[in-house]
Order: sequence, then C-alpha cells, then structure tokens
Amino acid sequence: MSGPSSAVNPEDRLFHLILALMSSSYGLTKDQILSTVRGYREDTEGGMSRESIERRFERDKDSLRSLGIPLEATIPPEDDGNNKNTLYRIPKGAYDLPDDIEFSARDIALLNLAAAVWREGTLSKDARIAQMKLASFGITVDERLVGFAPVISTRDPSLKALRDAIDQGVTVSFSYLKPGDTTASKRTVSPQALVNHEGRWHLYSHEASSGKHKTFLLRRIVSGVALHTEPAVEAIAGVADQALADLEKLYQTQHALIEVTSGSDAWSVLTQRRGTTAEGSHLLVHYTDADIFAEELCSYGDEVMVLEPEALRTQVIAHLTGLVGAHG
Repeated sequence: MSGPSSAVNPEDRLFHLILALMSSSYGLTKDQILSTVRGYREDTEGGMSRESIERRFERDKDSLRSLGIPLEATIPPEDDGNNKNTLYRIPKGAYDLPDDIEFSARDIALLNLAAAVWREGTLSKDARIAQMKLASFGITVDERLVGFAPVISTRDPSLKALRDAIDQGVTVSFSYLKPGDTTASKRTVSPQALVNHEGRWHLYSHEASSGKHKTFLLRRIVSGVALHTEPAVEAIAGVADQALADLEKLYQTQHALIEVTSGSDAWSVLTQRRGTTAEGSHLLVHYTDADIFAEELCSYGDEVMVLEPEALRTQVIAHLTGLVGAHG
C-alpha cells in the first residue's frame, strides 16, 4: 500500500507555511492553516484524510524548528486547555537576518549556484529545506546561473520513493540483491537517511526483523519501492552524519595494493582517487565496496593486477571468469 502523497512538494509547502505564519501578527489556528495554506489546502481538497494531513503538519513544525525558525504556539487565555484553538505564528523580527550580516553580489551568486545544484530534488529533505530558507530571506535562484551550476543527479530509480518515505515517516519494502547471491530477498525497513558517498547513494535504515541498523546500496535495489502506512522507527539526531562516518571509516580501513601500467587509463583514474599513494608502478587504493571495486578493476583489463588483498583478487578473477562465460 502506498503512503499519502501530495500535489505540492514539501519545500514549497514549508515555504508557504513560513510566509503565512510571518504574515499573521495574531496567529493562525491549525484549522486555518490546513484549510488555507498552499500544500495543506490541496491535500484537503484532494481527499487526504485529516489524520494524515495533521501528521504532515506536525512533521513540518519539527522541520521549521530544526531550521532555527522561532515558531510560537500560544493558547488564548479564554481557551485555556483547548489545543484546537492553539495559535501559531513566527515573529518576523525574530526571524530576520542580523543587521551585521550582508550579502555581496559574489555571496548571492554562490548561494544561487548552491540552490541550482539542489534543483533536481535528489538531495535530502534537509538540503531542500535549506534552499527554501534562503528563499524566505529573499535570496532566489537566478535562472541565468543555472546553466553554469553543477547538478547532482542520480540514475537510481529508487531514490525519489525512498526520499518520499523519509519525508512521510513511513516504512518501505523492496527487493535487494546482495553480492554473490543469485536471487533477491525482500527487505522491509524504516528509512532514516539517504547519503552519497564516493558518488554512490546509500540508504541508512532500521530493519525490524533483525532489530539492527542496515545500510543498503541503492544500485542493488532491483524492484520498485513500496511505501506503507506503518510509521517508521524515528531516526536519532545526526543519523545522516553517522551513516557517512561509518562509510568513510570503511573506506579508510579497506585498501588494495595494485600493479598498474604507468600512463594507462587505469593509472590516470586510480591515481586521482582520494587517498591513493604510489610507489613505482604500485598503487595503494582505498575502496568502500569490494564487489563494486572489483567490477571497476575488471573494466581496466590488463592494465591492472591486484596483488592484495587475496579476497579482492579472487573477486576480480570471478568477475572476469563470469564475463568470459557470458560472452562465450
């Protein structure tokens, strides 16, 4: 079963929520917000359940507070104890940039470039909300700069669905093919963070069946991602940083000694790899995933020869043997 979807993307909804809460000097009730603010209004008119819309509003309040936005919630004295009439507002003066902060033309250009990088929607919710925060300060993307900006994109078809699941706080299931396996296994997890390490996207999640946190490489998800209505296990603060730290630790501790033909394509690529050291024709190269690194080394043909570790050497030989068998 799919989770609730919205006709308006999360950052657009949050942006309009900020504008509405800053524009009201007295405050808005939850009913007023859900019936008038762009995003919630469309959800209501589209038939989304009141419970789902209210959960979305609660998550959006948490997002605003995580950005340091001073969201006030007060109950009128005459309605003491009646949460339905709680008034929400953002005191505009408390959200303004300090008087001693000014942006030069160069600063704004750099911020525009950063926002353009995010425009593909492939980064985390935090990054997209940061773009929205810049917009609320009046710093908008200059379309003339878009063509000059780097774009972070992905070929992993599961990325958008997983990002949506994290935004909605629901569990997901998918088929995952581990290295060495011939058949995929179904995994049901609480997605908690999407991180990009060494150019590849990873999902950090909590798996209920094992009670453990698991990291999945998105390129090994071989099915569509199903979003469920079951609430996901809530992530602890800094979960994305922890996921990246774990992957980086793996990268730093795993390395291979490789003999590489000097001046070859393999030499050009591997010597530019982060952390690589050279001694003569021998390179000490770091890697995160042995199976993916073995595939890469196979693509260089006779330009490389793995000296150690033996396990990686065996994987390279297995890949080459499989290629020979597949192509006669």
